[in-house]
Amino acid sequence: MRLAGNGMDGNSDGAPIDRDRAIAILRRAVELGVNHIDTASFYFGPLRSANELINRALGAYPEDLVIVTKVGPGRDPSGEWLPAATPAQLRGQVEENLRQLGRDHLDVVNLRRMSQDSIAEHFGALAELRDAGLVRHLGLSNIRPEHLAEAQAIAPVVCVQNRYGLDHRRAEESGLFDSCAEQGIAFVPFFAISGDRREGAAAATHDDELLTIARAHDATPAQVLLAWTLHRGPQVLAIPGTGNPGHLLQNIGAAALRLSADDLARLDARPQA
Repeated sequence: MRLAGNGMDGNSDGAPIDRDRAIAILRRAVELGVNHIDTASFYFGPLRSANELINRALGAYPEDLVIVTKVGPGRDPSGEWLPAATPAQLRGQVEENLRQLGRDHLDVVNLRRMSQDSIAEHFGALAELRDAGLVRHLGLSNIRPEHLAEAQAIAPVVCVQNRYGLDHRRAEESGLFDSCAEQGIAFVPFFAISGDRREGAAAATHDDELLTIARAHDATPAQVLLAWTLHRGPQVLAIPGTGNPGHLLQNIGAAALRLSADDLARLDARPQA
């Protein structure tokens, strides 16, 4: 999302980064062992799209690289948001992702729930595309616990992508987080670092507790936030976005940051959104 210079809200905090720089970041990420990339055909800015950058940077995709895309939302060529896709329109969105990425199948497709109470019809349409070989695995995004149960009755769900982080733990309060762990479903938080800034850059100011723990580990606050998220369980994956080569290295380095039980207790005691 950040590489294209555009976010879910249609805005960005600055001009799109240089295309060659974006391609270099993608290639460097894979060189460093990243094997999970999150994207969508509606991640595009005035100059380029995330899918096009991924296709150009990685070309012959490594066998162990999992590219996860999303369908449901849509934007017209000018960038304006369209009404949420109907079940019948999801095939066109899947085919657009296939075309942009240069693939004959998609590893994982998440149904990004918009505002509908039931996702059965939409998820059923994606299950048909999985049966047809266009998609290997299905996931969900922006859901509540009842939507996971609804989808699981139709086809297996391999991942759930919801907002989650140190300051936003509604997935725990609702039981969705534990449900994914119990069922062996990957839980993939978004905005784990940026928090309430959402598509914007991570906040430049942090509270004293977070800063103290970061200094004790010779780490950045963003690394601590990411490490806290990964400490929540083996089912938790991460998709921190960046257009900064230095931040890429920091994000990857956060996976090696080991927080103590005291660190985690102090962080957990902080207020939540």
